[in-house]
Amino acid sequence: MTRPAFWRVGELARQTGLTVRTLHHYDEIGLLSPSHRSDAGYRLYTAGDVIRLQHIRSLRHLGFSLEEIRGCLDRPDVSLHCVIELHIARLKEQIALQRTLCERLEAIGARLSSAEEVSVEELIHTMEAMSMVDKYYTPEQRAEIKERGRQLGDERIRQVEAEWPELIAQVRAEMEQGTDPASERVQALARRWMALVAEFTGGNPEIEKSLRTMYEQEPEVRERASIDPQMLAYTSRAIAAAKGTT
Repeated sequence: MTRPAFWRVGELARQTGLTVRTLHHYDEIGLLSPSHRSDAGYRLYTAGDVIRLQHIRSLRHLGFSLEEIRGCLDRPDVSLHCVIELHIARLKEQIALQRTLCERLEAIGARLSSAEEVSVEELIHTMEAMSMVDKYYTPEQRAEIKERGRQLGDERIRQVEAEWPELIAQVRAEMEQGTDPASERVQALARRWMALVAEFTGGNPEIEKSLRTMYEQEPEVRERASIDPQMLAYTSRAIAAAKGTT
């Protein structure tokens, strides 16, 4: 079966899963205009138009706005092959994230099968944590965090998880006593705080920035960690002082 030389808008919409309205909109804004018109005035798309449409759909899937896509399509260095490779990489990241989600749910399912109790709060917190990660960390950062966890190992992760509450409690006690953040006692706690953060971030400043933003903007995250805005500010001053002395 030979492919058609031209596609009318309805045919192209059916075969690509788009709507006729979307294709009309692309035409109206000059993003994808059909190369030909029939004698009756019907839009006729060519193979070249279909290739351009693949560019558009891949870039949209990657999160580009229509205006950003227009800029990309006007650049000769952004080939279809380049866009496809980028799309493949992003899909692989998403597959890895979905696999992680599946593994977490399987672990919960196994506990339920063994008649172990899983509270509703635990399920909600698990889903909330996953949503927070998706919201504040890029796919690349999430992949790096996952690899960092693999390198640290489950035992070290459990040790760090146990150490954080103790460290937070010590910092809070100093804050409530009015201890100067630049004091040697608080500086020692600040250095330990920075070391634990570095274990999580691998020293990546962008991941550290995302982590800080999440704690600044999400009251629920702070509440679960027993960290309030005043303590965040106090810790920030202590860390700044510690960095100034290293």
